[in-house]
Amino acid sequence: MTLIKSISGFRGTIGGKAGDNFTPVDIVESAAAYGEWIKESNPSPTIMIGRDGRNSGPLVQQLVSATLQAQGIDVIDLGLTTTPSIEVYIPHKKATGGIMISASHNPMEWNALKFFNEKGEFISAEDGQRIIEISRDRDFFFVSHEKIGSLSRDDGAIRYHINEILDHRWVLKDAVREKRLKVVVDCINSTGSISVLPLLKAFDCEIIPINEEISGQFAHDPEPLVQNLTELIDKVKTEKADLGIAVDPDVDRVAFVDENGDMFGEEYTIVAIADYLHDKGFIDRTVSNLSSSRALRDVTQSHKGEYFASAVGEVNVVTEMKKRGAVFGGEGNGGVIAGDFHYGRDALIGVALFLSGFVHFERTVSEWKQNLPSYEMAKVKVDLPSNTDPDQIIKTMVDRYKDENVNLIDGLKIDFPEYWVHIRKSNTEPIFRIYTEAPTFEQAKEIARTFKAEIQHLC
Repeated sequence: MTLIKSISGFRGTIGGKAGDNFTPVDIVESAAAYGEWIKESNPSPTIMIGRDGRNSGPLVQQLVSATLQAQGIDVIDLGLTTTPSIEVYIPHKKATGGIMISASHNPMEWNALKFFNEKGEFISAEDGQRIIEISRDRDFFFVSHEKIGSLSRDDGAIRYHINEILDHRWVLKDAVREKRLKVVVDCINSTGSISVLPLLKAFDCEIIPINEEISGQFAHDPEPLVQNLTELIDKVKTEKADLGIAVDPDVDRVAFVDENGDMFGEEYTIVAIADYLHDKGFIDRTVSNLSSSRALRDVTQSHKGEYFASAVGEVNVVTEMKKRGAVFGGEGNGGVIAGDFHYGRDALIGVALFLSGFVHFERTVSEWKQNLPSYEMAKVKVDLPSNTDPDQIIKTMVDRYKDENVNLIDGLKIDFPEYWVHIRKSNTEPIFRIYTEAPTFEQAKEIARTFKAEIQHLC
């Protein structure tokens, strides 16, 4: 089954049987559920819609737009854009909300609807649950012909977004321009080509783009992992570039490659930027989720700052940031959240802050990484038999490790002096996911195998 309705949005694979996949029927029902939710608080809403570069995007956008208009909602079509661009543009234009059509790092056959509120932030868990209920009950109402909503076009979101980044107080615009950096960018045949490239041009960088054509097809699996970025890595080395940049299709995650063609590591994107922001005195506390690297905590504490952990999920990180008064945080998947700018993962501000840190420390990218705490992660999953009670297993594990530093915000995280283990049950399939981090990858793998065997024994 490849149709997933969750509090973070609706997603699935295009085509197939209605109710099991992301078909036109399911797309219309998903959009209508969001529209009804919006109308509960605003009888005359205006909704922004944007999409990434995958080939199903125009079809999905037409269905979503027509559905909202049929509900009496005015629609602003942003066309090809990025998730963070729609986030900053919603409050700027005083829209009631927005929908980004993108399945992020999922392969080509997937697409999704991401829902935003009037602040340009992902909707809360409670609001997401309400939309799921409306969709389940098919509690939709469509207006008569004279009340159909309007449709207008606005191509200014990315331009506005970039200008706001260039003017941000944390961004060392002039210092970056002086360096004339040579940068290779993998645009993954999506909207990175109309966002990351113009941003780098504004920094006077020498840009070497790859996969820059928005062709509707991705050149490789869009998950920014080393095995998918061989072309970027090779290009950085052959061009003797200062660094390489990879973004996902909707440009809310970013990964870097150093001057030697080695991965900087998605986990270290927020760590490095936090190192820069702390060193400049811009921040005094940070937040990441429980499955993100301990390195962020170490860097923050080395600068005499405070670190806080949240449950997994962008919404949870943002909630914790606001609760703690933290203006910087993120996720270990390359998701940079600069709360002083806006509360959402943003690869563009991430690029600007990384380049600012690069010129601030006056080191190569590899030297910068060497000065950060060094950890390695491993991830495994455990299939659960049909009669297994995952909550009971967690309770048993808590009792076994009650003398350790245990966190129950999201599943079970056990912080040992030299490593940590995070065990979470999946919301979509009968499995446990186990995340571990240790000083070496071999240690992390062995710890993950040990805990997997322990859970299998309990099953």
